[in-house]
Amino acid sequence: MSHPVWHEYLKLLSFFASVIGLYIVVNRKSAQADDADAADLTLFAMSFAYWIVHLVAVGAQKWISPDWDIFMLSLKWTAVISYLLTFSCALSLPMHRFSASQRQTE
Repeated sequence: MSHPVWHEYLKLLSFFASVIGLYIVVNRKSAQADDADAADLTLFAMSFAYWIVHLVAVGAQKWISPDWDIFMLSLKWTAVISYLLTFSCALSLPMHRFSASQRQTE
């Protein structure tokens, strides 16, 4: 097994930051003002959760034997799908905020 490079440390730091971010979003104590704020928090929570799933799937690929073809294939598909879901949530958040601000001005 090779020594981890800076990218591996960055993924590990990203994992812990996502866990902390998900914890903060889920345990937020303030009252919800409206549906737009609830949707923003849901998109944030989904982004963190999908990123955690992606990092776990990528990390598991390094530890699982390559001889287990079906399991490796499912981990790769899980990593790809969770990456795309993370990207879509991250893209949806500013679009949702923009549409919510447009609705408030009308």
